[in-house]
Amino acid sequence: MLTATSDTIKKTNVQTIFVVDDEPDVRAALRLLIKSVGYKVECFASADEFFEQFDAERKGCLILDVRMPGMSGMDLQEKLAAMETLLPIIMISGHGEIPMAVKAVQNGAIDFLQKPFSDQQLLDRISQALSINDQRHNEHSIQHDAEEKFNSLTPREREIFLQVVSGKLNKVIAYELSISTRTVEIHRAKGMEKMGAKNLSELIHIANLIKKEK
Repeated sequence: MLTATSDTIKKTNVQTIFVVDDEPDVRAALRLLIKSVGYKVECFASADEFFEQFDAERKGCLILDVRMPGMSGMDLQEKLAAMETLLPIIMISGHGEIPMAVKAVQNGAIDFLQKPFSDQQLLDRISQALSINDQRHNEHSIQHDAEEKFNSLTPREREIFLQVVSGKLNKVIAYELSISTRTVEIHRAKGMEKMGAKNLSELIHIANLIKKEK
């Protein structure tokens, strides 16, 4: 059985700023700026090059040029969105096209910066993106945990769980399932224990997380 090495753990936990731009001067300038404030940065000359090595487990954010030869920045954004990745995207462009900016943001980009932009403006957006990335990973971890707990329920516990969070009383559930109210109470208590819920409110919250995950 394979176990995660310390290098692997560091790789997935450390946030990295990924820069994708076909202009060497832009990549060099962004690398220098980003490294100057202590961030880890990796640069790519094309969207295809980035996508080939993309690892959804890695944390950070993506600074993405809109217009590039081959796969465009917009195309890459659509591919990543289809994969439901957690990586926040900051789109950049030397072309002041408002419709393109609107589309990028509608597709999930946290901002659209037109070149030339100030160093501080970009650094502020990076800081915001990294906070968003942390939040997304935390929420994803909580949702995954809820899904794992739900899958640990027996078929009967799962059946009663779904009835309980829909708002039905124990006696109604018992009648509909042709079992005793005491049996419902036992399965309900066991299910709540497995789900880590102390009360109905917490159980409903967990159920909502599971629905989002699915």
